[in-house]
Amino acid sequence: MEFTGNTQAFNSVQLVARVQGYLEKVFFHDGDKVKMGQPLLLIQQDTYQARLKQAEAQVLQQQAGLNHAQTELDRFGGLVQQHAAAQTDVDNWRFERDNARAAVVAAEANRDLAKLDLDYTKVVAPFDGRIDRRLKDPGNLVGAGEFTPLAQINQIDPIYVYFTINETELLRVIKQTNVGPAEAEQMKIPTSLALSDEKGYPHQGYLDFTAISITPTTGTLLLRASYPNADGTILPGLFARVRLLVVNSEKMALVVPEAAIGYDQLGSYLLVVDDNNVVERRPVKLGIQADDGRVIEEGLGDQDWVIVTGLLRAIPGNTVKPIRKALTKTDSNGDASSAPTELEKQSP
Repeated sequence: MEFTGNTQAFNSVQLVARVQGYLEKVFFHDGDKVKMGQPLLLIQQDTYQARLKQAEAQVLQQQAGLNHAQTELDRFGGLVQQHAAAQTDVDNWRFERDNARAAVVAAEANRDLAKLDLDYTKVVAPFDGRIDRRLKDPGNLVGAGEFTPLAQINQIDPIYVYFTINETELLRVIKQTNVGPAEAEQMKIPTSLALSDEKGYPHQGYLDFTAISITPTTGTLLLRASYPNADGTILPGLFARVRLLVVNSEKMALVVPEAAIGYDQLGSYLLVVDDNNVVERRPVKLGIQADDGRVIEEGLGDQDWVIVTGLLRAIPGNTVKPIRKALTKTDSNGDASSAPTELEKQSP
């Protein structure tokens, strides 16, 4: 089956400023290829380094308070056993100990948050890919009350192609193959891809996703195929033609040259010559494209003679003098074309 769709990045992330500060440095050139973890931008750090030191000092202060409370609790506990102190003193120092322990936990949490804020000043690549142009220049204040976009990274190896199948074709395929969308997704069914300027289908991939429901407004199911793209020649957003293998459906097919097919208000048709050399208009149902030919699903028999050249001289109902060509094979799969006919002249 053949579909049209669009390419889309495997991963796409917009880098944003998660903390406020002046953008100090940019470590990439617009359009560079980047590696996961590579530093890309640096936001003003001195404020966050100072806050981290302040948070670490607070942890030390609270830890000292906890140690003192624990020491006093142990001392008064011993005095109570010697009947030299009141139980209320022990209870008070137990409260102070527990309160200091909670304060240490809160101080440690503040220290961890300060570390995170300091880490956020270094913007790194989340995966291997190619980065777009920078959206902010050094010296600009970023992250002031909002997540300021800084740049965008796309991972395009592999690359996705999204396309849709209408519900009529979907139900027909399910009935024909006894394979549902979810099962097809697990089978990694082979698919081929061609861009708008390419002949044939040179890129090979597989089906890796099917949507869980039909889109009610369009009556279609979203599908996705994945293709290797190591050289990065396939960019996101391109128009693409996709050929999807329908499993359990291999069969012989009649193939005619694309140039022999005509179209009018009644649909697609072929001009054939009967046993009396009379031209006949034959409505046909077209199938997939096969190299330079087209599969004919209905309306044509394997003994029919199809006019492939001289079509302007072929008028339905007229008698002609045809020159017949031998039966040919269209590809290595053995799909045979119907017998072609070339018109020598049209009879009076």
